[in-house]
Amino acid sequence: MIIVENTEQNAGVEVSGDFHDFEALYEALHNIVGEEGEYPPYDGARLHVLAVCYDLRHAMMGDRSFKRVENGLDREKMRYLTMIASEENIYLTIQVLWPELLFVTMALNDFIKEYAGKNARHTSNSLEHAKNIWSEDIALVRMFQSQIAKAIAAVVSPSSYTRMMNMMNKHDYWTMNYTTQYLTVLNSKFINMDADERVRNLTIVAKRLTEAGKEYEEVKREVREAAENYQCSPQDIRLKVHFPEEIDW
Repeated sequence: MIIVENTEQNAGVEVSGDFHDFEALYEALHNIVGEEGEYPPYDGARLHVLAVCYDLRHAMMGDRSFKRVENGLDREKMRYLTMIASEENIYLTIQVLWPELLFVTMALNDFIKEYAGKNARHTSNSLEHAKNIWSEDIALVRMFQSQIAKAIAAVVSPSSYTRMMNMMNKHDYWTMNYTTQYLTVLNSKFINMDADERVRNLTIVAKRLTEAGKEYEEVKREVREAAENYQCSPQDIRLKVHFPEEIDW
């Protein structure tokens, strides 16, 4: 089972699970976001979901961290089952910044709608439509989102949690044509806060992601102007934002 927990210094979350958990989530996320160019208005959002997939994949390759987790076996149970086994399982782990994770969570809402709609359009058969509703990919992604919501609830107050959930689930197709470079700005600012500031600003980050305020519009304008000057897609524009070599998670 995938577990999502706040990191010690509140920079983001630790996503953990065994190899098969990571493999299943990796495949589900890839299937939900579709092939490159399949949902053009969501190209930017798709890249941020795939960034999580990138870390999942490297964790499965042994390029990320791991931890030992008790599996419920003890000497008494092993004696009863006449078996010898480890009392711990190995869980792979990755870390994701809070602003990044909040955006990915909201983007997945949009991708799930697109994914479900795509499959429904391919058939008018009610039985096939029911299979789509019970899609394993959707179920796995929703389970991941539920763990994220649980991690948020463990960090902020109940009232702040309610506000965040309302903001993050208020609009359909919210990440369509979103200027994702703004997320880079929020990530950078969040990293440079101390642990207490990060907790206090988590609700503010959700608000800034969803309200498309003045700062967002300024970044959007700069990105569009740069794209016009360089005759390229806005998604190809990279902001000059400083990130530390190591994050104090």
